[in-house]
Amino acid sequence: MTLTAENLTGHAKGTVMEPLGQAQPGVEQRAEQAVESACHLADTAGPGAWNTAAAEDALDAIDTLAEALGTIGPEIAEALAAVAAATTQARRRLEISVDAEPETTAPVVPIAPRTASRPRRRGLGPGFQGVRTGL
Repeated sequence: MTLTAENLTGHAKGTVMEPLGQAQPGVEQRAEQAVESACHLADTAGPGAWNTAAAEDALDAIDTLAEALGTIGPEIAEALAAVAAATTQARRRLEISVDAEPETTAPVVPIAPRTASRPRRRGLGPGFQGVRTGL
């Protein structure tokens, strides 16, 4: 038996979130670009392929995406709070500076702040298609 969202809402109130609806202009396309970039990075990088700057950039991207998704609502922000803790722990293990400790007394752990050592990067624009290589 396959359960649909309609069937679930009748049986388990509060466990199925309302549909999100229509995305604002550009959001869906940029989210698609983000996942494509992440896949390209995963295909390219292996255990010996990383340096500190690349790892820091990847962790910043993870934090930024989690923070952006957290704006959907408090339940989503709470679910993604573990991401901030995980990226903070990864930074420590990689000996990348961490500006502040996440607050443990707050009901929702804030997303880890960006490190102050490098300025925030600007996007490459909506037409960016990636860098083609001869591979």
